[in-house]
Amino acid sequence: MARKTFFSFHYSSDIWRAWNVRNSWVAKPDHVDVGFFDNSVFEASKRENDDTLKAFLRKGLENTSVTCVLTGTDTWRRRWVRYEIARSVIKGNGLLTVHIHGVKDRGGYTSAKGYDPLAQMGVYRSGGSVYLAEWKGGKWVTYSDYTRAIPESDLWFAAPKTDSVVQISKHCMAYDYVQQRGHQNIGGWIETAAGLAGR
Repeated sequence: MARKTFFSFHYSSDIWRAWNVRNSWVAKPDHVDVGFFDNSVFEASKRENDDTLKAFLRKGLENTSVTCVLTGTDTWRRRWVRYEIARSVIKGNGLLTVHIHGVKDRGGYTSAKGYDPLAQMGVYRSGGSVYLAEWKGGKWVTYSDYTRAIPESDLWFAAPKTDSVVQISKHCMAYDYVQQRGHQNIGGWIETAAGLAGR
């Protein structure tokens, strides 16, 4: 059965790097990628309104079992990457971070390593329910793009017991595409993420 993976990344900075990583993934049999829509489609949805873009991204995540966050210098700051992570948690997708700052861009340049976006998102308990949080302005705040409670049964990892935020990265693996031979190993990394989530 084909493994359908959603790739989340910062379009304006990392599309070239992300495309190269994606090509090493789809070169293998039974691998299907999602998230590589034309940037003009993304921008058109964003211009229409936030709800339209959110629906567009949710549609992109349909029928996927893993979300691979391709991380450059500023990916952790991107609102829509955070939304894709949040919806992946809600959906029960396996999650992993792959740092791609060491992959050369179109001009042959690498970039500085950025923070893990999965460490900038978390979950916490309040009033017996589980909610999403994000690291913003130097502190944890309730995640503003999805404020409803998440049923514990929808989580593939242990639900938090207190109101202290538990980073999503605590339950996921992170890799360096260049240093850890991602061209050869990304398939195994994605399968590990799927296995951790029972997908």
